[in-house]
This record gives sequence, structure tokens and C-alpha cells, in this order.
Amino acid sequence: MMDMTQVKIEKEYLAQLVDFKLNHLRKKIEKILKKWGYTSSNKFLEDAKNGTISEAEEEAIILKNLEDEIDRLEHRKAIWLSQ
Repeated sequence: MMDMTQVKIEKEYLAQLVDFKLNHLRKKIEKILKKWGYTSSNKFLEDAKNGTISEAEEEAIILKNLEDEIDRLEHRKAIWLSQ
């Protein structure tokens, strides 16, 4: 079994790292939307789900996972900064 190492880090530095990751995830979403000619992820996901745009299912799943990761990171960041 592997032991986890704990490292102390300033909240502000951690927030900057999380912001960097959030920016990277948002750019991935923008790239997917641009490829399909969309500006709204909600509209893209809706159209992929109802078949309006064919062959977008895989990227719709990826986009949804990216959005979920963004939500998770934003939530954790808010908790860290409030402590």
C-alpha cells in the first residue's frame, strides 16, 4: 500500500493552480463547441442528445465530463478559500 504525502501550500497559490486548470478545461470546451459551430454548451448537448447533430455523441459526453470537472473544482476552490 502506498502512503500519501501531504504538502502545505498557501491558499492563494492553490487557487492559482486551480484557476490554471479551470482555464485549460474551459478552452477544451470552447474547442469542441467551435468545431461544431456552437457558442452554447447547453444547446450543443441538447442537439447532440436529440439527434439534431449526428456523430456528436462522443464529444457531447466529453464536454459534459469537462463541465462536471469544472463544477467540482470550483466547489472545492470555494471551500478551500473559505477555510
